[in-house]
Amino acid sequence: MSKRRFKSNDPDRRQWQNPEDILSGAGLRPGMTFIDIGCGEGFFSIPAAHIVGNGGHVYAFDLNAEAIRQLASQVREECLDQLIPTIGNGEDTVIGEGCADMVFFGIDLHDFDDPDKVLMNAKVMLKPEGVLVDLDWKDQPMEFGPPFEKRFSVEKAMELIKSAGFKILSTSESGPYHYLVIAKL
Repeated sequence: MSKRRFKSNDPDRRQWQNPEDILSGAGLRPGMTFIDIGCGEGFFSIPAAHIVGNGGHVYAFDLNAEAIRQLASQVREECLDQLIPTIGNGEDTVIGEGCADMVFFGIDLHDFDDPDKVLMNAKVMLKPEGVLVDLDWKDQPMEFGPPFEKRFSVEKAMELIKSAGFKILSTSESGPYHYLVIAKL
């Protein structure tokens, strides 16, 4: 049986994953600076831009140039000047020191070639009071999403995050397919 690839613009996704609730629940508020590493077509970046408003900033990075082009088009359509889509990978992404209120990994920490490096970059970018948010796939076989062997268990994700120097604030289930880890410096 072939696995269905999971796409960020999947119309069914909102039936089981609400980005606004996830981001607000993690503490995203108006005026904040949000960094989305591995943003895809903006499933979380666009709602984040609406939450932070004109007084905030959203920096969205992805290696997929076509996804960034699509996100940029939507940014123009919605006049979301606070959202800056950029082609880039997590291992090389540091936009500044102590500049972010929230660094977000939306179901992709398992995808990076060097998750330790990506987490260290997040540590550099976060403000002292900022939070790291890792939303990722549960380590269960499913008909879609990444192969089971590639998924990080919540324990492995927490271990990586703690090894990078973060303190885990909370872990929880996030719908039927994901878990959520929130950490701070």
